[in-house]
Amino acid sequence: MTKNIEFYFDFGSPTAYLAFTQLQLIAERKKTNLIYHPILLGGIFKATGNNPPASVPAKGKYMMVDLQRYADKYKVPYKRNPYFPVNTLSLMRGAVSYQEDGDFLKYVNVMFQNMWIDPKNLNDHEVLKKVLIDNNFDIDDFMKRISDQNVKNKLISNTENAVKKGAFGAPTIFVGDEMFFGQDRMEFIENSINN
Repeated sequence: MTKNIEFYFDFGSPTAYLAFTQLQLIAERKKTNLIYHPILLGGIFKATGNNPPASVPAKGKYMMVDLQRYADKYKVPYKRNPYFPVNTLSLMRGAVSYQEDGDFLKYVNVMFQNMWIDPKNLNDHEVLKKVLIDNNFDIDDFMKRISDQNVKNKLISNTENAVKKGAFGAPTIFVGDEMFFGQDRMEFIENSINN
């Protein structure tokens, strides 16, 4: 039996971006569904007592090198975002909203593009506004969406559900009950789909 891939992600995670580029391909090859769960990485860190890798200088330095290794391995574009870390609360609320009603995959691609391929300061409202308008998203509609209490609640719920399932960071991927963490578990994920 083919199992679905569940992808818990936050645009602020470069490893989530790298995983995203590969999970789509795996889902196509394995003819299965890739189910997206927008979460707030800061909320997961807070709930689990985890910290970003960059909070340990040596680990942060190593990770910068390793991210490029994986981008090269996966043959995908990647640039370090000079504005990192970015507060992704509005971006992730947008993801929740467009997933419920709108052009979700386009939005996801646009946000990852402007975070990790052509990096911009998406914390800056004017920069974010330009990115959205340039990609044919209505900025007034976007602002309304991210202010909606149901959208806020859904993002909280997604994040809490991820923690309940065992997530401690992003990306976290589930195939059935099996959990995988990081951009470097793609082979294991692919192998577990038909098991």
